[in-house]
Amino acid sequence: MANRLSKIYTRTGDSGTTGLGDGSRVAKSDLRVEAMGDVDELNAVLGMLLVEDVTDDVRDTVLAIQHDLFDLGGELCMPGHHFIQAGRVTFLELTLDAWNEDLSPLKEFILPGGSRAASVCHLARTVCRRAERVLHALHTQSPVTPVSLQYLNRLSDLLFVLCRTLNRQAGVPDVLWNNQHKL
Repeated sequence: MANRLSKIYTRTGDSGTTGLGDGSRVAKSDLRVEAMGDVDELNAVLGMLLVEDVTDDVRDTVLAIQHDLFDLGGELCMPGHHFIQAGRVTFLELTLDAWNEDLSPLKEFILPGGSRAASVCHLARTVCRRAERVLHALHTQSPVTPVSLQYLNRLSDLLFVLCRTLNRQAGVPDVLWNNQHKL
């Protein structure tokens, strides 16, 4: 990596285009670039979660997810390349099942909130949902791997369960939606 980024600015994007990993150039408004940005933003929000006081298993899982998201960004940056394997979706499902096992069943919708860590995780969940929507839109124009689409879908589910897990670990109740609350 020492020589990969020897020059940070290139001025090549000043015209409204950006380079992909395969050498092609696309508009900065291209859905592929938007998807790359959303995945990068999701990774950044997960980085914010990691500065919170979380358990080692949460930390290890979130760090593994960050690496997966970097791989997903690589897939988006280099059309036709496949870096996310189906086993990573299975990893998310198994982790989600294990964490969900310790949670009480939901009887009401929950609102984002509770502990600070859960709030950051809720933000990550919403960014993940946006990234998934953009990836599906991109898929209608330029096919992406089905595993990538599955990965983001399972990840948003995992993040929801993680929000609840973080609140439970902090001893803070989930914020339940009160449909009777009217102004």
